[in-house]
Amino acid sequence: MLDIDRSNVPAHIAIIMDGNGRWAKKQGQERVFGHRHGVEAVRSVIEGAGEIGVKYLTLYAFSTENWNRPKAEVDALMNLLVQAINNELDGLMKNQVRLRVIGDMGSLPEKCRTGLQYAIGKTSGNKGLCLVLAISYSSKWECVEMVKKISKSVKDNVLDIDKITAETISDNMSTAGIPDPDILIRTGGECRVSNFLLWQLAYTELFFSPIMWPDFRKQDLWEIISNFQNRERRFGKTGEQVKKK
Repeated sequence: MLDIDRSNVPAHIAIIMDGNGRWAKKQGQERVFGHRHGVEAVRSVIEGAGEIGVKYLTLYAFSTENWNRPKAEVDALMNLLVQAINNELDGLMKNQVRLRVIGDMGSLPEKCRTGLQYAIGKTSGNKGLCLVLAISYSSKWECVEMVKKISKSVKDNVLDIDKITAETISDNMSTAGIPDPDILIRTGGECRVSNFLLWQLAYTELFFSPIMWPDFRKQDLWEIISNFQNRERRFGKTGEQVKKK
């Protein structure tokens, strides 16, 4: 393991797992081949995050826009999701990983919903890493849902419109109760956030890795965390103010 300061481990890491399809094509395979091998990267990163004390790990597994992909690929992804949940559940329990899902669960096939709900309930008492899967999720979808919730509270006279604050918005996001990410990692070489956690990423440190997701391992995660620990996070203050703390 790299020399990582255990007193400065990021509480929350979010990852856009990109590059599965391109990785598969380079090997002359269908895109689904890359998604299957991406599960190995998920396992390694969960282990790596848990080993150094990361509290929350959010993985962008399937966006609302991904429903527009070819039906065969979407169906394969949904089946892979069910298989992965079944295959990894024992490992999650052994490592005390707690599962949480953000996104439009109602849009998922019944088999996926049932599997996820079972895993969420089964792991609910675990005390280690909280693994957050963003499935059928997009930040714009989340913002629309947040506006609906707050609007209903105002309409029902539960909330005074003049009392709405940034905290009110955070409390009505699907990530309520989870600290904003310290780090966002996107693999695969692309440099964009793709409609992911737009509100929550306001002060997040961004890392864009050229490594395709199926090749990404916990050692790559640790290298990024080591880099993160050498960055100065100012949150709108000057460098001098931060150094005086």
